[in-house]
Amino acid sequence: QLIMSQVKFSILVPTFKKTFLKECIDSILSQDYHNFEIIIVNDNSPEDIDTIVDSYNDNRIKYYKNETGFGGKDVVNNWNKCLFLSSGEYVICMGDDDILKEKALSLYINAIMQYPEFNILHIRTEIINERNEIIDIQSPRPLIESVYSMIWNLWKGRDQFIGDYLFKASTLKGLGGFYYLPYAWSSDKISTFLVAQENGIVNINTIGFSYRRTNLTISNSCTTQRERYEALLGEKEWYCNFIKSIPPIKDEIDFVYFKLIKKNYISYMNKRLDSMLQWDLNDSPSHITYWLKKKNEYGFSLVYCLRIINRTIASYKTKILKAIFHHY
Repeated sequence: QLIMSQVKFSILVPTFKKTFLKECIDSILSQDYHNFEIIIVNDNSPEDIDTIVDSYNDNRIKYYKNETGFGGKDVVNNWNKCLFLSSGEYVICMGDDDILKEKALSLYINAIMQYPEFNILHIRTEIINERNEIIDIQSPRPLIESVYSMIWNLWKGRDQFIGDYLFKASTLKGLGGFYYLPYAWSSDKISTFLVAQENGIVNINTIGFSYRRTNLTISNSCTTQRERYEALLGEKEWYCNFIKSIPPIKDEIDFVYFKLIKKNYISYMNKRLDSMLQWDLNDSPSHITYWLKKKNEYGFSLVYCLRIINRTIASYKTKILKAIFHHY
């Protein structure tokens, strides 16, 4: 039987940026529940992470440095390094610029005591900017939810971030850790689905986490876009395998969700793949030559290629006209 004070949390902070790191660490140390450790793994950052971490004198902080960085493409590997260095029964993996609200761990503890059989819990999140201003908030969720409901609601526009989930460590480690996809594209989503497959998830509708959305952007190079596109193909393959495996369906609503997922997953993923491709071409029309060369590999039909070319030309014309009007 679980005893409240004996439950240990591991807060994983895979780290590369220093700008908000102190604020992140301070928010964890300010918890009103104290049985936790902080696992910080510096991914060979060029920034001075050492000085920030060394300013603390708290044996709950465990600091590690990668001699060779995993980098942006393999960032999930750093998540997993943090995970397998941890010793807590439950883990949170948060960004080095996010904030854990003061009562987050207490809220999780109360839910764990009530629902100890669940392998994953979610806490409601606010979205903040560089100035800590709240710019959005997640919608409330049902107290208990199946993996089918999670997937369908995500497809309908629900926001989620890796840091607003609490995982039972033994379950996540038993799966081999967080699900790998390049640049962590959809790794957070699939990881939550895998852990929730057996029993579903407990949702806490009190705000306990702040996700920071900044103006920093990932490179829009053709190489990055190709790898993102391939990550989305990996996500599509996962949904295909999920539908074939059919985790336990416990009630009529789950069966409805499953039928909706099965019917719509191809169109859902194709829209995402199409948007990714168009995003790249709108930014760099010259990349059309690469995608045309790869059309057979990616299964593009001639009709699809012509449609994409026409869209790209139209977008390029619009950019030129806007530049002319702006000039005059």
